[in-house]
Amino acid sequence: MNMFFPGHQRPRCRIKTEEDTRLSTQLETQERIMAVQVRRATFPLMLSLFLGASSYIWPLAPAASFQLPPCQLINQTVSLEKEGCPKCHQVETTICSGHCITKDPVIKLPFNYVYQHVCTYQDLHYKTFELPDCPSGVDPTVTYPVALSCHCGRCTMDTSDCTFESLQPNFCMNDVPFYY
Repeated sequence: MNMFFPGHQRPRCRIKTEEDTRLSTQLETQERIMAVQVRRATFPLMLSLFLGASSYIWPLAPAASFQLPPCQLINQTVSLEKEGCPKCHQVETTICSGHCITKDPVIKLPFNYVYQHVCTYQDLHYKTFELPDCPSGVDPTVTYPVALSCHCGRCTMDTSDCTFESLQPNFCMNDVPFYY
């Protein structure tokens, strides 16, 4: 009884030689080396894929990778001025500054409002300062905010400057020359 399909030859049996054994051993060694290399490359690849995908799960991954400073209190010199007083006076205060996680949708819907979170005041109080050299008839008192704590939230236009690029805190209008 023929166990092979017509047109196919019966496999030949032969005895392995030393050359066959040596080639087989070399091939197995190369396969093992390649398997080790694949295993070594698999872990970093899987880790990078996981961390890349985890920014959706864990939103701090992008900020941590760029090491941006978080939203926090910082000391800042600000210039105080008042119309009618000839000079600015610089004071040291605390302000909110730093990075907040913000998402911008890829698909923008017409009636879906996106609110960008900014580093803003959570708690604050106001200090009063009396400007020197103000002429008589001009109230020399100026109040300025002192941040007590910060958080990431919507920009409150009542207490914050939410423009794209605002003036620096130590900018003084009295230092700008006017040409009439």
